Amino acid sequence: MNVSYDRQATTTVERVTEFSGTDLNDLCDAAEAAISDGGGFGWLKPPPRQAMETYWRGVLLVPERDLFVARLDRTAAGSAQLVRLPRYNEAQATVGHLTTSFIAPWARGHGLARMVVQAVEDAARGAGLRILNLDVRETQEAAIALYETLGYRRWGTHPNYALVDGRWHAGHFFSKDLGGEDSRAC
Repeated sequence: MNVSYDRQATTTVERVTEFSGTDLNDLCDAAEAAISDGGGFGWLKPPPRQAMETYWRGVLLVPERDLFVARLDRTAAGSAQLVRLPRYNEAQATVGHLTTSFIAPWARGHGLARMVVQAVEDAARGAGLRILNLDVRETQEAAIALYETLGYRRWGTHPNYALVDGRWHAGHFFSKDLGGEDSRAC
């Protein structure tokens, strides 16, 4: 007997301040899948599990970093981070950076990438940030398209942004005004 049913996947994004249950393991699995698919955030191949776990635990310890986890049916399927500059940097106190944004290949197509970026933007606004910057390798076409549809403006390209398999790849730099008074800022 062949049984099928339509079921809407549950998608959520939340700021994580501590890992519970299988979160750390699920986040490592999702990151490893994204890295293996070429959508890693600096890694070209998945590092040993202990290094990955240490990385994610370290993220939670940095006061200027907020970790947002995208979930598909309650399982960690991706993430992004909001990075604020140290408090003593008064000149850039209203500038943040969106980094390490990824969704595991098995969780794509549910709108999680858009949701996690919007969660970071909302948190940035809530923290009083006016500008959000990010950078992405030229080969990440889906991410570039997403950022552009969300209003990020590409302001520059570095031709030697990343060395992958002995070949240099360009990287693009984006910025978005989060609704500050001077929209000419980006």
